[in-house]
Amino acid sequence: MTAHSSRRQWLKQASIATLGLGFSFKSMGNEEGIQRITGVESGLINLGSNENPYGISPKAKQAILDLMGETNRYPFNIASLLSAKKTLGDYYKVGEDQVLITAGSGEGLAMLARHFNKGNIVTADVTFGVLPATARKIRTKVIEVPLTKEKVHDLPAMMKAINNETQLVYICNPANPTATIVKADELKKFCEEASKKTVVLIDEAYNEFLDNADSQSMIGLIGKNPNILVIKTFSKIHAMAGLRIGFVIGHASIIKNLQPDYFQSSQLAVSVLSLNAAMASLNDEAHKLMSKQKNEAARKYTMDEMKRLEIDYIPSYTNFIFYPIKKYSGDYTGDMLNKHKIIMRASNYSDGHWGRVSIGTLEEMKVFCSTLKSFAA
Repeated sequence: MTAHSSRRQWLKQASIATLGLGFSFKSMGNEEGIQRITGVESGLINLGSNENPYGISPKAKQAILDLMGETNRYPFNIASLLSAKKTLGDYYKVGEDQVLITAGSGEGLAMLARHFNKGNIVTADVTFGVLPATARKIRTKVIEVPLTKEKVHDLPAMMKAINNETQLVYICNPANPTATIVKADELKKFCEEASKKTVVLIDEAYNEFLDNADSQSMIGLIGKNPNILVIKTFSKIHAMAGLRIGFVIGHASIIKNLQPDYFQSSQLAVSVLSLNAAMASLNDEAHKLMSKQKNEAARKYTMDEMKRLEIDYIPSYTNFIFYPIKKYSGDYTGDMLNKHKIIMRASNYSDGHWGRVSIGTLEEMKVFCSTLKSFAA
């Protein structure tokens, strides 16, 4: 097999499920690792995994260095890490008994799918795939509700889909892969009504890219409502995708029910370096603001260029853009890689072929946009 055909085969395999399954394409986290797999020796641009291109907070880096001498210890044997749940709780104005820490939010989603394994789970079509894919693996019925024509969660239709056997409703907001949002007041009303019937889980992985992120969050609902859960991650705005740390926030009663089940050792699965770095990054508002502002500038540039080139796209509220691939008859992602050294994602849906490009640095997005004219023909 030639190097060229090998690369094409790798890209084809990597993008089969991509947007639909969400986790099938393995993000290497560093371009050198990706270069070894793709065979691209230099100049590779990774716009396929929704990673933060600006790296972790300087405070997080220092926190890792500070704890290097204690990596021989379990987290429960390091005094400074025993307050991690309290630190998270204080930041989000909840009690430490309302927090569960996991090795990335993806792992948290998988464990939640295993916990709510009776009856059915209601989710959107399409959505981030870890939870529904895990549910299917253990033969839990998944009820998929199509998005609206604007690629937004159809809340009235999701409400109608809930029945007596529904164990969980899952909403990713802002949404992956479509980059859309449900308005906060509409989502709050939905959560309040749906939670009278079942547990509602809101995935806020990309919430920090929004303006007024706090007011968009559903965390404020959980204090008096035992049927609402929020899951968050340090992978996006905190740029800690490779350090694997996420967390679930909920009413103390539901957290108490989750704790002895699949979540009994979830915090133990997080390395002491990751945990210390996350706690340091949590309060580094300057780094989060920098990442948000640079993402906004690169995203605006990209959407403006796509508009100029008359390429349709779904307006994005995140660090990626979802757009229809209408006329290109070739292997879109394969040609992006082999002709332009750009990794991105694409997948077929009921309404056609769609691409999802992550927002890199402004310089990287200028390179991406320079390729679009040839793909728009």
